[in-house]
Amino acid sequence: MSDLSRQGGTEAGLGNEVEGYLLWQATVAVAEERARAFVRPMEWLTTAQRDEIERHYVADSLQRARQDLERIAARCVSLRGEYERRYRTLRLRCTGWALAVCAGLIFVAAVSLTR
Repeated sequence: MSDLSRQGGTEAGLGNEVEGYLLWQATVAVAEERARAFVRPMEWLTTAQRDEIERHYVADSLQRARQDLERIAARCVSLRGEYERRYRTLRLRCTGWALAVCAGLIFVAAVSLTR
């Protein structure tokens, strides 16, 4: 593998990590805003109670988001394997048909040259 392709792979990986980090931070911000909106109408809560409910709400939201992401990631891996198997099968079929057609053309050419 060349230095350029290795460097490109590293840059792509770093870009993916940064993108993932930023997406997760956005998820955290949304969870915190939703937690504040959830407790806003509960005016009878003390500040400590409000903070505790917000913390639990955020923790629950982030746990659910992580589970969703893990489920999506597992499905992506599964689909990738499935598509790679299908592609390999189709490639083998295509190669087989191409070889058969070439062999047929060579046979026809050989027959016509012998006449």
